[in-house]
Amino acid sequence: MKFNTGLLHGKAVGPYANGATLPPVTQSNAFRYDSFETLERVFAHKTMGYAYSRIGNPTVSALEQRINELEGGVGAVAASSGMAAVSMALLTILSPGDEVIAASGLYGGTIDLFGDLEKLGIHTRFVPLLTPEEIEPLITPRTRCIFGEVISNPALRVTDIAAVAELAHSHGLPFLVDSTTATPYLVRPLSLGADIVIHSSSKYITGSGDAISGVIVDGGKFRWDFARYPALKGFEHTGPFAFLMRLRTDVLENFGGCLAPMNAFLNVVGLETLGLRMERICANAAALAKALDELGGLQVNHPTLHEQALCQRQLQGLGGGILTFRAGSKERAVAILNALNYAHIASNIGDVRTLVIHPASTIFMKSTPAQREAAGVFDDTIRVSVGIEDASDLIEDFTAAIRSV
Repeated sequence: MKFNTGLLHGKAVGPYANGATLPPVTQSNAFRYDSFETLERVFAHKTMGYAYSRIGNPTVSALEQRINELEGGVGAVAASSGMAAVSMALLTILSPGDEVIAASGLYGGTIDLFGDLEKLGIHTRFVPLLTPEEIEPLITPRTRCIFGEVISNPALRVTDIAAVAELAHSHGLPFLVDSTTATPYLVRPLSLGADIVIHSSSKYITGSGDAISGVIVDGGKFRWDFARYPALKGFEHTGPFAFLMRLRTDVLENFGGCLAPMNAFLNVVGLETLGLRMERICANAAALAKALDELGGLQVNHPTLHEQALCQRQLQGLGGGILTFRAGSKERAVAILNALNYAHIASNIGDVRTLVIHPASTIFMKSTPAQREAAGVFDDTIRVSVGIEDASDLIEDFTAAIRSV
């Protein structure tokens, strides 16, 4: 099956009770069993079943199974938010004294998370570009993973997944990728060598900005060195599934970052139109980026303008749904934002509506000037998350707003 058919007819889709075409919302905290012995086995993960919705829920499982099939993994775990997903993925394998190598152009919230991990004794070494050439000199005996975004937000640098994965594996390291901005429509990172894929499914997967959520998918192919990863102690018997098993039965349960059943249901509903929306969003973003670039006087950034070879090879020639441009000054950027008619000033991406924001004053407000610059965020930067409106209307709206100031 091709992408859109698989969304509706994949192996993970149903069958659901009473012939329903969508999974029911199981809005229940606990699950009853006819005997204590059965519940005991469920709690001990010795038999399939649900005990408590913080640990597992049928609606959440339906979402996890669909995302896992879409990404080609061995299992997925849903989380209460994208940041919860990133946090739990890292804490599943990291211990005090460990080091991470990450791209400096990450989403501001993720940069802030790495700052918090420093307080736990986990150090991050940042590279301007997540390339083998930049990564290898920073690898030390304490390095435990490499982390990056497929399309960084908002720097919009495209990671060569296969190249970074090959380097990581040559040093016995897993490669964790945040694929929120790419989605499985553009690329399936596990098929290119990545080991763990993370989504803030609040964005393109739900599509309507109505559910905070995250998902982690394990490729199941990385062979963990348990002496090197003491956080996985107790899961040696699961071999390559150690990450997934610790994530689900330790980190998810103990940190409590579970996804609400209703939000899981909204994820499933949104997921079914992901391909159609991404096709339109990517086309709109490329058209708007080209039109703004041709206006002159702006520094426009979109992968189709500066990452064409990698876009063609890895992203099906598409560059995702985000673009940025520099307006010349913060004052001019703010004036442009306020002059737009169709774009909403809001701090989300992946919505069906076009959303705009001034990153330096909002999602990067906690970052230092050096961190903002490394992430491609300046005082005059505007980030645009392009929606599914008619491209001609968006071009006219942005052109008029820019010319007015």
